[in-house]
Amino acid sequence: MNERVPWQGWRRDKSEDAGLPAAKGPGSRRPFGATWWGRAWLEALEQRARLDPNRLARGRSYARRGSVLELTVTPGEVEAVVQGSRAAPYQVTVRIRAFSGAEWDAVLAIVSEQIGRVAALLDGELPPEVVDDVQAAGLELLPGAGEIRTSCSCPDFAVPCKHSAAVCYLIADALDNDPFALLLLRGRSKDDLLGALRSRRGPVGDAVVAKPVSAGVLARAAFAERSQVALPAVPRPLRAPRPPAAVQALEPPRATGIEARDLVALATEAAHQAWSLASGATAEPLTFQQDLVRRASALLGTPELAELAHRADVPARQLTSWAAAWRLAGPGGLAATLDPPTSADPESLAEAARLLPHPHTEANRVTSGKLQLRLMPDNLWYRFDQHFNDWTLTRPPTPTPHSLL
Repeated sequence: MNERVPWQGWRRDKSEDAGLPAAKGPGSRRPFGATWWGRAWLEALEQRARLDPNRLARGRSYARRGSVLELTVTPGEVEAVVQGSRAAPYQVTVRIRAFSGAEWDAVLAIVSEQIGRVAALLDGELPPEVVDDVQAAGLELLPGAGEIRTSCSCPDFAVPCKHSAAVCYLIADALDNDPFALLLLRGRSKDDLLGALRSRRGPVGDAVVAKPVSAGVLARAAFAERSQVALPAVPRPLRAPRPPAAVQALEPPRATGIEARDLVALATEAAHQAWSLASGATAEPLTFQQDLVRRASALLGTPELAELAHRADVPARQLTSWAAAWRLAGPGGLAATLDPPTSADPESLAEAARLLPHPHTEANRVTSGKLQLRLMPDNLWYRFDQHFNDWTLTRPPTPTPHSLL
C-alpha cells in the first residue's frame, strides 16, 4: 500500500486522542478471506484472540476504513504502519515461523511432483492437495492458532491489539490475491521458488548466446575472382539446428514494440523447422491451438509458460495440462485431452472394462475411480488420471489397454 497522509480534517479538537471516524460506504461491511486459505489465516487469528474478540471487530473496522498505511511482506514477517487515534502512526509487526532449508527441500519435492500444482499457484490458486501433502510430511503451510505472533508500538496490552488485528485482516487480502505471499511468509519468494522448481526439472534448453556476424566478402572482389571460383556444392544440413546469428546481433527499434527475446525465439523456431525439413522430416500443418501447445510443452516447469498463457489469454493451469499431454503424445495426446466423447468399438471397450474394478463405460471412455482409459480414432489407448478435478494425460498411448495399468 502507498503511504497516505494521516487524517486531520475529522478532528474536532486538537487533542492527541480525538477518536476515529466510523467506516462508511460500500466497503464498511466488506468481508475478509475470499479464498479457503485466506479464511484459514483468519481462523488462526480468531482462535488466538478468543479472550478479547472486541479487538477483532475494531481491527476489521480499522482495515475497512484504510487505517493501514503501509504493508510489506518479507520472509517470516509482515511490517505495517497503522494510523490510530493519535497523530503519530503505530508500527506493527506480524511474524510466523519461516521454514528451514531442509524443510523447504521437502516442500519443493512435494510441489514438483505434479506440474499442475505449479500452474495452479501461478493461476492464483492454492490446491488443498499441496497443503495436505505438506502436512503429511510433518509441516504446516498455514499457521496454527498459536503461531501468529504480533507486536505493536501502541500502549494497548491486548494481543493482538486492534492495530495488529487490522494488519492481519489485510494479510488475508494479500493471501487471497497471491498464494505465493503465504510461501514468502514461510521463507521463499516467488522467484526463488520457481527457480528451485525449474532446477529440479532440469534445463529446458541451452541459453542462446549472441555471436558476431561475419562481414562477408565484398561483391566487387567476388566478381573479380569469378573465373577462379568453382560453384559450391550443395551444403548438407548441420548435425543440429542453430539459432540465426544475424537476429541475435540486431536490436529491434523501440518504436516497433518488439522485444529482442521474442524476435530471437521466433527466428530460432524458424531455423529449427528449416533444419528438420532439410534433414528429410515431414511436418503436418498445425492449428493455432496446436502450435501454442507445442511451444508451451518446451516451457513446462518454467515461469515463461505463465507468460505465454497470459499472452494467449489461456489460463496457465489449462495450458500446462495441454502442454503435458503434447509432451507425452503430440497432437494425438492433445486431441485425446480436448475432443468430446465419441463412439468406439464396443468389444475393445468391454475388454478394457474387464481390466478395471467397478468400471463405467461412456462413449469411448472407461472410468474406474480416478483412472480413465480413452480409445481414440487412431486406435490407441490413452490413460488419464484425475488431479484437482481435472483429467490429465499421464502415460504415452499404447495399442492395448492393459499396458497402461
